[in-house]
Amino acid sequence: MATNTPDYVQDQFPGPDPYAPLKDLPSFTLTSTDLENGQELPEKLRAPESISPQLSWSDLPAGTKSLAITCFDPDAPTASGFWHWAVFNIPVSVTELPTGAGSDATLRGLDGVVTLKGDSGLREHYGAAPPAGHAPHRYLYAVHAVDVEELDIDPDSTATVLGFNLYFHSIARTVLWGYYENKS
Repeated sequence: MATNTPDYVQDQFPGPDPYAPLKDLPSFTLTSTDLENGQELPEKLRAPESISPQLSWSDLPAGTKSLAITCFDPDAPTASGFWHWAVFNIPVSVTELPTGAGSDATLRGLDGVVTLKGDSGLREHYGAAPPAGHAPHRYLYAVHAVDVEELDIDPDSTATVLGFNLYFHSIARTVLWGYYENKS
């Protein structure tokens, strides 16, 4: 169970910390030219544009054999949040995804990569889309360092199944996040 309160846990957001019940894992460096940690998401990262952010990572722990990326909204008015993106089996040699790579299920041709359908029903990144007037929602972009080259997950599985497998195979995790509130 995580012992330190992450910066994305704040009173103005209605949902829980989705990583609190999971193992406390080390982190590594994660940056983006499109997303400023803890700030409002730019319009291009919101639906209907739904462009995935540029992401770069470094300082992965020894034993990292592949990567997974998820985007989760823990503030959605459901009992289970809302998965916006779930991709895994990213080769460890990859250290960056360009802006918009999430619109392609192979992240622009990476061998072995699997993108699952998110809660939008799409097999790609789906931008921020909170219901009008609900509350500000957080969008947690997490990069997971995985201890196997390939997770054996059916490509028709849900992002929740990926999350379950990541519990057993993640050796580090870093979250970069932003928020958006639909006030209309």
